[in-house]
Amino acid sequence: MEKKHEISTPLNSSLIDLKNSFKLAVRSLLTSCSREEFRECLSGFTTVEQENLHRLFVQVITSLHGNIEDEFESLCIETQVGRILDNVEQLLEEQDLDPLYSKKTNIMDIPNYLSMTKKNEIQHLKDMLKTSEEQNRHIQARIDVLKKGVEDASGMADAVEKLRIRGRASATDGDNGTCDT
Repeated sequence: MEKKHEISTPLNSSLIDLKNSFKLAVRSLLTSCSREEFRECLSGFTTVEQENLHRLFVQVITSLHGNIEDEFESLCIETQVGRILDNVEQLLEEQDLDPLYSKKTNIMDIPNYLSMTKKNEIQHLKDMLKTSEEQNRHIQARIDVLKKGVEDASGMADAVEKLRIRGRASATDGDNGTCDT
């Protein structure tokens, strides 16, 4: 069978392994029916018809294998799987050479790390709550001051109104010119 697509870069071992695994998986899925099972399914046909149908079945499966493998190859090229696998291998090699990179995680460190992370998160939330409560107190104080100012203003308005009334009363009572309003 002729390949439709060729990868221009040399294949790395991971890509070869991936393609081989894919081909094995496809073949095992598509050829899970033996000749005897096939004949049992078509027992209502004559032996010659069964052979012809089996031959047709094999041709279809072979063509399907090729189409699926070609499509997989196209997807590998399109998504640049080879380059990605090369990058992964390169990163793994760099990590192997990096003395600061720790391959092993101490399982006993995980609970301590999680505990510390949770404690830090709780402390952060407490700080946020404290800040919010403080902001609420400031806002409430401001509201109280504004309310008091409104009350003072209404009290002043009452006092001004009383003065006006007195002034008018004085003016009407004392039209003799003692009060000028």
